[in-house]
Amino acid sequence: MNTAVEIAGVKFKNPVMTASGTFGSGMEYVDFVDLNKLGAVVTKGVANVPWPGNPVPRVAEVYGGMLNAIGLQNPGIDVFIERDLKFLEQYDTEVIVNVCGKSVEDYLEVVERLSDEKKVSMLEINVSCPNVKEGAIAFGQNKDALFDITKRIKEKSKKPIIMKLSPNVTSISEMAKAAEAAGADAISLINTITGMKIDIYKRKFALANRTGGLSGPAIKPVAVRMVYEAAHAVNIPIIGMGGIANAEDAIEFIMAGATAIAVGAMNFHDPYTTEKVVTGIEDYMKKYGVEDINDIRGIVE
Repeated sequence: MNTAVEIAGVKFKNPVMTASGTFGSGMEYVDFVDLNKLGAVVTKGVANVPWPGNPVPRVAEVYGGMLNAIGLQNPGIDVFIERDLKFLEQYDTEVIVNVCGKSVEDYLEVVERLSDEKKVSMLEINVSCPNVKEGAIAFGQNKDALFDITKRIKEKSKKPIIMKLSPNVTSISEMAKAAEAAGADAISLINTITGMKIDIYKRKFALANRTGGLSGPAIKPVAVRMVYEAAHAVNIPIIGMGGIANAEDAIEFIMAGATAIAVGAMNFHDPYTTEKVVTGIEDYMKKYGVEDINDIRGIVE
């Protein structure tokens, strides 16, 4: 029985990854999850300099999930290399580093710093960041901006790159095509959906930022649909995410066309989720006679 998948020449022991921003770099989860059993650890977003993040409150519970407006708080690339990467070197799992920035130059600085780090298998580029030079519209909400940043990063990076696409667009297929045309090795989707919550008793926004990113089971049907559409628009591998709570959800994404999947919000609800998904996929394969996980990818038409 084969659970291994391959993306841009990188072989993963199974298709289960962590979604950026929900697992740190694994340090917070080692008491619950054996990182060696995961296909990959995808780190929290890393910028060229420390980011303080947004003011509090910045997390709110909602039906079927959560809203967050963390603002990509992170310690910056120097601390990340010295602390997080060193920690991850002790594990036999692939490491994908999520990269964020406020200008193309910010991204390029981080990409170049990580190019010679042996423990880094791939880079996931978070294009949901606000482009400060273009009126704070996210890089991933304009196909020309997405094409430009993908092309420029691909020219500099020694690592394969995954472009993490925003669902807050008119056509996910067009965005996927733009990333592929610019040279992306893979795409991941979906990032969070913009949402809002109002506290009717305090008569205030639940988040200091007013809006936040909706994640959790509530967004899964949207995510599955977008993965399916993207899979039919491009030929590069897709990492699917958005509301995955168990192995059944993960398999649904794979059948929609995803090569791998990432578990996000459910890590907060149940820190054992990723390992349970790995085991659940194996159990499904045994029960239904699936010899190779790749055989069911994109099986629905």
